[in-house]
Amino acid sequence: MVSRPPSVDALATSLDTGTLPRALLVEVARRAIDTSRGTDSEPEVMARAETARLSGLRPRRVINATGVLLHTNLGRAQIPPAAAAISEISAASASPLEFDLTTGARGGRGAYTHALLTAITGAEAALVVNNTAGALLLSLAALAGERSVIVSRGELIEIGGSFRLPELMAASGAQLTEVGTTNRTRLKDYRKALDDSVGAILKVHPSNYRIEGFTDAASFAELGALAQEHGVPFIADVGSGLLDGRVPWLGGPPPAWLAEEPAVRQTLTDGASAVLFSGDKLLGGPQAGIAVGSAEAIEAMRAHPVARAVRIAGPMLDALAATLELYADGRGGDIPFWAMASLTAEELDARCRSVLDSGDISGTVIIDRSLPGAGTVPGMGIPSPVILVTGNVESMWRSLLDGPIPIVGRRDDRGLIVDLRAVVPSDDAAVATALSAACR
Repeated sequence: MVSRPPSVDALATSLDTGTLPRALLVEVARRAIDTSRGTDSEPEVMARAETARLSGLRPRRVINATGVLLHTNLGRAQIPPAAAAISEISAASASPLEFDLTTGARGGRGAYTHALLTAITGAEAALVVNNTAGALLLSLAALAGERSVIVSRGELIEIGGSFRLPELMAASGAQLTEVGTTNRTRLKDYRKALDDSVGAILKVHPSNYRIEGFTDAASFAELGALAQEHGVPFIADVGSGLLDGRVPWLGGPPPAWLAEEPAVRQTLTDGASAVLFSGDKLLGGPQAGIAVGSAEAIEAMRAHPVARAVRIAGPMLDALAATLELYADGRGGDIPFWAMASLTAEELDARCRSVLDSGDISGTVIIDRSLPGAGTVPGMGIPSPVILVTGNVESMWRSLLDGPIPIVGRRDDRGLIVDLRAVVPSDDAAVATALSAACR
């Protein structure tokens, strides 16, 4: 027989470990007691399970040892320290977000960030919003209105969170005109669809999947020329935020894994009216949706009512500016994503062996692949030495998650994989300690 349930106050007090706020514990206790009525369930057991779940959801630092550099579930890009610092200052104090300190008058929101973007990409104008979906919604509403937008059937994408391009287009008011087939869409397909009802041509880089085999697609340059010929805007959503295909901030030739990734500067040269891309993928900054392009196109977007609805927060705008300053100074290689991606196999091998030795862990170093992640360059990877530990994989993986600093590794049929490419070297000691404990 189930004992009489405790009072809400008594149960909430027993749950208090100093982690969760009192109001949340009271709500957990109340729900557990209400749910347990008329059942054989113990409210204390239910409440403790729920507080454990909520504690695991609290914002905190974790170590990403999955080998996915831009892990969507782990916050994507680790922003540069300077970006994190200015974001904290901006959030915790007053900032000149829309104030011109030179004139003492109201200033344009994001004016400095926009100046950096035009300098880096060669665009006439720039605009930053909250995310790339917001930038796409705004560009469709502002440049096409309720007119037709031509898109290849092979680019009617769905990405994480069930975001579907046709649904977003419908929300913007634009009318979808599909051309070509899933695997082959030629320039003549776009040309055939062009008439007086067309408001824009849209090309979307399918950055989270690849179609291989019998394929064909019109290039950005071909569509740019076609759009100019017919006097319609060309919107190019290149997705991941590779600013320049030459990757000059790394020195030497571009990495092989970037071979098929469209770049912002080159897409502008190809004739795009507006190029849309992310701030938190290959660019390596905070979440943002960025549009660069012609002064006419960007001003139409800036003036549209949707621009207010997708406005980016001030601290994120400032973090983006600090990230872009590194590119503008030729120091893009210092951005955490590019620093991680550029680590040599020799450096990683030495770190892996040091972790194994210092932690007295029965593991081996094997060659695997790290992934850029976040839907960028699908199918491509970066060869990396990693740590492989065999044994009770589920138990070891759980042990790493339950440590003082949660460490997220990767499980597969070979064992537990710990990839240090996305781990800062100062965390190697914590990884060694946690792995040693997990293997006991």
